[in-house]
Amino acid sequence: MVRARTAERRAEILRATLEVIAERGYRGATLSAVAERVGLSQQGLLHYFPTKEALLVAVLEERDQWDTGGGSRSDGTWRVDLLDSLVEYNAMRPGVVQTFSALLGESVTEGHPAGEFFTRRYTQVRASMAAMLRTEYGGTLPGGLTPERAAPLLVAVLDGLQYQWLLDPGSVDMPAAFRDFLRLLQPGSPDAADEHEDPTRESDDQR
Repeated sequence: MVRARTAERRAEILRATLEVIAERGYRGATLSAVAERVGLSQQGLLHYFPTKEALLVAVLEERDQWDTGGGSRSDGTWRVDLLDSLVEYNAMRPGVVQTFSALLGESVTEGHPAGEFFTRRYTQVRASMAAMLRTEYGGTLPGGLTPERAAPLLVAVLDGLQYQWLLDPGSVDMPAAFRDFLRLLQPGSPDAADEHEDPTRESDDQR
């Protein structure tokens, strides 16, 4: 019974944190703001989450559960159109994307409490993306890469676009830019064709 109440209270705190992030952004999501939202003292909140980083990592873990339907989707159940829809959805929740990106940047420092979460997450996401690409294209993508080699590049595009969009949302249309990237993966796309011609080189007929 006590464990159930604790889990319920933690879930309430995570929902409140998401609300605060949506309203105030990453910097505004202070422990005191979240504690006030759920009717706790800051010390009482620390009973459930010992640091702000621990709270925000728990929020990101919860977000991943919602986004993937409760699984890592490394079994190939992700589809390209679902990924496109997720980018569209992220563009509607800048506060959560800001929290993810800020913690990701900080996590590369030695001993950061979010480091383990992001290391584990990237391992899972690369596997999910490789499975998705294998389902979509088979063992070789149009450009010649295997799904396993292409997966880290796809993840880099997803997260790199988020940083660019957060810094300059007026200039970077994140969903449109991601759709442009997906065009590069399509068979027969002029951008994906393996022609690699130098546009400055004259043809034999022009000489």
